[in-house]
Amino acid sequence: MTICHIEKQHYRAKVADANYRDILTSAREGVDLTPTELAKLDNLISPLILKGQPLTHILANHKDEIDRSERTLYSYFEKNLFIARNIDLPRKVKFKPRKKLFKSSRKTQTHRLGRTYADFNAFIESNPDISVVEMDTVHGTNNGKVMLTFFFRSCSFMIGILLDACTIECVSEAVDELYQEIGAEAFKKTFPVILTDNGSEFKSPESIEYDYNGKERTKVFYCDPMASYQKPHIEKNHEYIRYVLPKGKSFKNLEQADVIQVMNHINSTARASLNGTTPHKLAQLLLGKPLLEKLSLVEIPADEVHLKPTLLKK
Repeated sequence: MTICHIEKQHYRAKVADANYRDILTSAREGVDLTPTELAKLDNLISPLILKGQPLTHILANHKDEIDRSERTLYSYFEKNLFIARNIDLPRKVKFKPRKKLFKSSRKTQTHRLGRTYADFNAFIESNPDISVVEMDTVHGTNNGKVMLTFFFRSCSFMIGILLDACTIECVSEAVDELYQEIGAEAFKKTFPVILTDNGSEFKSPESIEYDYNGKERTKVFYCDPMASYQKPHIEKNHEYIRYVLPKGKSFKNLEQADVIQVMNHINSTARASLNGTTPHKLAQLLLGKPLLEKLSLVEIPADEVHLKPTLLKK
């Protein structure tokens, strides 16, 4: 039997493909930055992240200094390349599954008559250019002070008013004070339509819709029961409040000045949805500087935006 001593190689397609993919993966690993460039990027980004600033805000205000995409920066955090860590990034919004609406055997509550979500949609369809303001409350512990919030859909701007309790009386009083503070005409122009949920504190729509002389100053509509997703903008924006005031934290030591400070930092945070600008800048154009000045709302310099509990550390 003749034996061939020439070296032979066999090509196996599956093995070759697996080796190719290993090489491709390893070639993409690592960071396309020198140690000096990485340190410079870290010195810029980490201090701002530790203040609670979102990456979108940082990129919007330092786009000339950061030549990396948001996705790439997140990958750097995954690899622990910065002083700031994943845990320091603002938490991701978690959406609860929508609950199925069910038909109730109870009679329609009188405060909802003519003010349902279907009525709201019909009104907006007839008045497509009208501004919509979403209203809600943010709670600390179960009892005590709460925050009444208003979100302007036109510019993603939010204002907050501290209430002593989550009651109809406190909500009505807060709206009356706001009405007096900014003036009747400004209020009607700024709050033409208010959309809120079915919280017990909102079940006196007339006290919100009409002033002390019985003149209509706004229109109030309600989301469907168990359907807070019908006012999604304010629900999502409350996440910014929770960066500074986590759930379960009591509001008993808060003052209105603290709420204004929190709102100023939130409204000075650049948003990707606003093409990198801030709600405050848009509010100056759409709501007017005089209104913001009356409410003591000012813009915080980009690098001074702070969205951590330490913002209110006294």
